[in-house]
Amino acid sequence: MTGKQILVVGAGWLGLPLARTLQNRDYHVTATRRTKEGLAELSQLGLDNLCLDLNTLRTQEDELALTEQLIHRQINIVVGCFPPGFRQGGGALYASQWAQLVQVAKRAGVEKIIMISSSSVYPDRAEIMTEDMARLPIAKGREDFSAKSIIMLTAEEHVRNSTLDYVIVRCSGLFGPNRHPSRFASKLKTVSDQASANMLHLDDAVGAIIFCLEHLNASVVNATTPETCDKVTFYRAALRSVGLDTSLNLINSEPDKTISSEKLQGLGYHFKYHHTLDAL
Repeated sequence: MTGKQILVVGAGWLGLPLARTLQNRDYHVTATRRTKEGLAELSQLGLDNLCLDLNTLRTQEDELALTEQLIHRQINIVVGCFPPGFRQGGGALYASQWAQLVQVAKRAGVEKIIMISSSSVYPDRAEIMTEDMARLPIAKGREDFSAKSIIMLTAEEHVRNSTLDYVIVRCSGLFGPNRHPSRFASKLKTVSDQASANMLHLDDAVGAIIFCLEHLNASVVNATTPETCDKVTFYRAALRSVGLDTSLNLINSEPDKTISSEKLQGLGYHFKYHHTLDAL
């Protein structure tokens, strides 16, 4: 697969191991961080890097400068690994950031965009969720789609309508090194013993993204561990796995959505972990 030049936008908890795995597979990888300190870490790891803060990409001159950087590096594929920023600013800029990134990619002659989205796009209904059950035209005016899901689906629409080849990867709750589920357990105000723990280990997140990059075209797929248990069982197992007290805050019995990974498996991706409990 030499000859492919990949830009990983957002070399953080997911983007950095993705960039390093791609580099080990003989891709030419450029990874972005928002600060000079961040770039120094990427340089130490032997990764070509670029300073990019999408929050400051505001003028046409900013977009042109980024376009020139992509042309100079002959980038073929852009992978967007940046979070929507719901905790910081409510995600208000997320959709427009994707709109800008798409425009830059088109001007720079990029062939394909991989968008790392989230299973939070789905409505709040206790059903098995397949890829066709969430799209912006479906969600508009419906109360079971949250404000966050509308933001995510708006961003996805910019990618779908880009005229570029694309894959949108809707990841379930991510966990793995430095992000163990036992850390979240105490912060959960209430946990359901009837809701599925829709989770994805870092290894399978990276594996699924590379599979999509190499094998899929114009697709939307869910990336979630194929088999799971309820959230109470999952978080108690997570606490037990690190030797902590397994008591949780308030337990409820409210059912919730279950994310399906059947499409991705049917297309040929083989998960490393088949059950969320194995991934702990």
